[in-house]
Amino acid sequence: MIGVTPHERANLAPFFVFLGLLLFGEVIKSIGEGYAHWGWAHPQYWIFPLQILVCGGMLLHYRKYYAELKVCRGLSWAVVAGVIALGVWIAPQWLFGAPARVDGFQPHFFGPDGWTYWMNVIARFFRLVVIVPIVEELFWRGFLLRYIVREDFENVPFGTFTWKSFLIVSVAFCFEHNRPDWPAALVTSVLYNLVAYRTRSLLACVVAHAVTNLLLGFYVLKTQQWGFW
Repeated sequence: MIGVTPHERANLAPFFVFLGLLLFGEVIKSIGEGYAHWGWAHPQYWIFPLQILVCGGMLLHYRKYYAELKVCRGLSWAVVAGVIALGVWIAPQWLFGAPARVDGFQPHFFGPDGWTYWMNVIARFFRLVVIVPIVEELFWRGFLLRYIVREDFENVPFGTFTWKSFLIVSVAFCFEHNRPDWPAALVTSVLYNLVAYRTRSLLACVVAHAVTNLLLGFYVLKTQQWGFW
């Protein structure tokens, strides 16, 4: 990435590579529609593991730029926010009878049990609980929430509040998700922003995100509503 500082690159690159691989998977799926081989028709079963390897490798490569992830405080606030966010995601079904979401990544795709099933489950949870929270929070709260305050975001203390950055990040976070999920994504982004302001800890934001995703993963396995993850 030309024209950016190493610190900016460390916050931006894993996120955009993550999204780029998702987009690549959608292209493969559109091309491979109707093909018998699962690698073309259902590329998510190799794109998701690839995201773990590539983005995980990038996080390790840039780890020296993530000193803010070592600031450990406000984790109780993070856990509470994470649990509330889970409620926001599943509330439409409990309160309004929204239809079940059964289409999505199914861990039994290669078989109902055995090592292929458990490898799918483990990989899906690792992506969900480790890779996604770190990659997304480095970008949304670690970078963008401060970059909007001032372009030299490295000199903006984490947790600095302005209405402009708060509103832009809250809304922009929605567009990373499917349109039906925009209301839940908006509330979730607000919650994670509040964690950033209350704790001034990027790690707390990652923990909040990870708690939501972990609990949502358990909810998905219990209800088999694969569309949630």
